[in-house]
Amino acid sequence: MTHEEIQSYLDDNGYPAHIVEAGAPGVIKRWHAFVDEVEAGYRYRLDDYRHDLDLRGVIQLAGLDSQVADSDARFSELLIATETRIWESSAENPWWDFGYPRNVRGELWKDLQRAGLLDPTEQ
Repeated sequence: MTHEEIQSYLDDNGYPAHIVEAGAPGVIKRWHAFVDEVEAGYRYRLDDYRHDLDLRGVIQLAGLDSQVADSDARFSELLIATETRIWESSAENPWWDFGYPRNVRGELWKDLQRAGLLDPTEQ
């Protein structure tokens, strides 16, 4: 996808203006920041977590996977309960939609618990 096509996709799918304007570089930057946040202990809610997973779906759709390979490896290492689907960021079954961070806590933990997505051994 071209830069303009990515921006159009983001706009058509209701992403905030700052994400649309930033285009592919902004989506990639946000994915790297998301992985940093997960490593530190994600402080936000399940809806926010899912929105960030959606960005990874955009990266795949745009064919930019190689630009996030290092962050993908770090994120993958953080995930547990990888048989549990947390979200559907694309029509495929991308690995990042399965599992949740081993250091889950706070609001994300509460939301996962309410949604019945926590591994019973983690409760």
